Amino acid sequence: MWTWRRRGSIALLACGALAGGGLAAAGVAVLEPRTANASSHREAPLISGQPQFDTTDVYAFVSPDHPDSTTLVANLLPFQEPAGGPNFYPFATDARYDLHIDSDGDAQDELLYRFTFKDHRKNENTFLYNTGAVESLDDPDLNFTQTYDIELLRKEGGKTVSRHKVAKNLPVAPSNVGKASMPDYQKLRDEAVRKVPGGLKAFAGQADDPFFLDLRVFDLLYGGDLSEVGNDTLKGYNVNTIALQVPTSYIRESEEQPVVGIYATTERRSASGHWTRVSRLGMPLVNEVVNPVKDKDKFNASSPENDGDFLKNVTEPELPKLVEAIHKIKAPQEPRDDLVSVFLTGVKDLNQPPNVTPSEMLRLNTSVKPVAEPKRLGVLDGDNAGFPNGRRLTDDVLDIALQTVEGELVGAKNDLGDAVDANDKKFGDTFPYVALPTAGSDTRKGADVGTKTDATGLTGGAAALTSSWGENTVMLASALAGAVGVLLVGFGMSYARSRRRPARRSWLG
Repeated sequence: MWTWRRRGSIALLACGALAGGGLAAAGVAVLEPRTANASSHREAPLISGQPQFDTTDVYAFVSPDHPDSTTLVANLLPFQEPAGGPNFYPFATDARYDLHIDSDGDAQDELLYRFTFKDHRKNENTFLYNTGAVESLDDPDLNFTQTYDIELLRKEGGKTVSRHKVAKNLPVAPSNVGKASMPDYQKLRDEAVRKVPGGLKAFAGQADDPFFLDLRVFDLLYGGDLSEVGNDTLKGYNVNTIALQVPTSYIRESEEQPVVGIYATTERRSASGHWTRVSRLGMPLVNEVVNPVKDKDKFNASSPENDGDFLKNVTEPELPKLVEAIHKIKAPQEPRDDLVSVFLTGVKDLNQPPNVTPSEMLRLNTSVKPVAEPKRLGVLDGDNAGFPNGRRLTDDVLDIALQTVEGELVGAKNDLGDAVDANDKKFGDTFPYVALPTAGSDTRKGADVGTKTDATGLTGGAAALTSSWGENTVMLASALAGAVGVLLVGFGMSYARSRRRPARRSWLG
């Protein structure tokens, strides 16, 4: 198997570096939820005002515990403050959430799995989401619930040739109101994982946002002086997740052609009944930083076969120029043809299908088996089961993307990173793998906790860079840099959930 070694690079989405990029320096503080941006979290003018329709991230990977299957995950509705009641965070009922699969590399769907949702309310004479402690998904005290259907559309040449319901009226895992309302949320999550005819598994519900990165890139690339880095900006926020585990034989063209393209879209229904695409996401971070404002809404409404419209954004990316202007790290020479292969075509001998039509989506070689100990830098560190060969939850796409956009493929070796190397919550070992959502009752835990270490000795435009491998984080300095303080970042929340069920009671009698 062809392998990209440590010093190889990931042409990755020019979208590269994107959202979090990473020139790590010294400032550290434990952050609680606040307004921010991320991998297509509020990335375009129109979708930022429609959070229920906003796809934040897409993941596609060979299932680690069932390697004959592929798991697809799409997250939506970003920046959920866990205590945000009384309505909390339902899926939109006037939306079609679609998972697209291109099995032959022609930039056209062969399969489309469609999720649609319905609301159910037991008692409209209360403002409460639940009227007592919820012990199961059919608990009478769970006042507001949702169900969803899954439809499979088969396509040829861009046209639907058949469709059928894969599943109907599956239950959605509710928002995690708090330990008094949902004393055993794991039980509710488990009940929401459903087997679907044909050997599939499905899940829809709230989860911890699995994307980890420092987003202070938007404040003139980490405060202009690298003082605003090392914090997982998405720590403590939740998202809504739809996930599907499918036998791999269903979605790939053949054993000889095992590469599939994956992306997600959301369509919204107007008052007239017309459906309009309002969100699209495949590769992470693309619409966040690669596309300029004039193209963002256009990209969200577009389809992969039209991605030539955005080629210049890839070959002449803005981000390296900003890094050069502010931090004096020279931008690679344009045009950036080095960024095109993974971004639009897949990498030859890894995840590029034969006769590929250039288009932006996650590309997964389903013949590459999962590894026992995934490496966070994926293919860049010799782990071919990781990003950009699909995307696992544990892949540090920010560091990979930043190193690539700053020129790894064209000889500009660098170890750039944002000093955020893992998610704050542990992922699961079984489907749907995403971590449990933070409870509303846990929102205040950890507030005002932590210390902030200031950088010292930074002069001129000196940039403090991070090289993070294994358990070590080494702070490197540019030629102009003086001494810098060592940054030790400790993340993670410990949530004590009582397994003791309180006496059943209804607040409304």
